[in-house]
Amino acid sequence: MASKKRIQQAIAFGLFRFVSLSVVGILFAILFFIMIRGIGVINWTFISAMPEDGMTAGGILPAIVGTLCLMFGSMLFAFPVGVMSAIYINEYMKDSKLKRFVSMMTDNLAGVPSIVFGLFGMALFVNKLGFGDSILAGSLTLGILSLPVIIRTTEEAIKTVDDSLRIGSYALGATKLQTIRRVVLPIAFPNIMTGLILSMSRVSGETAPILFTVAAYFLPKLPTSWHDQVMALPYHLYVLTTSGTNMEAARPMAYGTAFVLIVIVLLFNLLANLLRRYFGKKVKMN
Repeated sequence: MASKKRIQQAIAFGLFRFVSLSVVGILFAILFFIMIRGIGVINWTFISAMPEDGMTAGGILPAIVGTLCLMFGSMLFAFPVGVMSAIYINEYMKDSKLKRFVSMMTDNLAGVPSIVFGLFGMALFVNKLGFGDSILAGSLTLGILSLPVIIRTTEEAIKTVDDSLRIGSYALGATKLQTIRRVVLPIAFPNIMTGLILSMSRVSGETAPILFTVAAYFLPKLPTSWHDQVMALPYHLYVLTTSGTNMEAARPMAYGTAFVLIVIVLLFNLLANLLRRYFGKKVKMN
């Protein structure tokens, strides 16, 4: 009997190991595929120059800058709003039908197709509020799209804080706001960074929302204000692969653009993970 259980356990662990390694293998296969086809066009000119000859020559600097502007712009809106919303839901709302309804609608919002966010952003920010096709309209649209991820991950991070720490803070005379600011958030912050990582990764690769609110087909200049249109890497990649003009010349540029986009996402994920570890160590030291 014991031998049979060990065999079943070994088979189960082997299956789990195979599935895990398969997922990692698929990831590396995608990265290798893009790298092999895109590395040939990567040079300083490709990174720092303006696009030329119908975007089949020159560089992708405007698309890189535009993508970074949209990533930072969306997080400037979504991160504080999402964190404050999660704090209110978890710390201030009583367990009731209203709280369950808000949580359910937050989950439903996460499942809305990105193109719907794009149409909403165009109707509200571009037309109704008069922002036009601009970084501001695109950032707000992407910010709303990333809100559910930030809210849910922040909620889960706050729930991991032991209630005894809250009770101890109240016993020392701290108010609820002081407890949240001095006790709950510092402990939960390393895990809150996970939401930021996931949101920035999603925002960087979205095409549909920016298609209606900010993305320009061809704009060989850098933005000077929040009211400018910009090129963006995901839309630029879409244009290169579907424009139908000189596809042979555009294909290497498309793979190079995809490679740069992946590198940007990986760098920001690495930076966010380093920040999470740094703040995690500070919490343990304190």
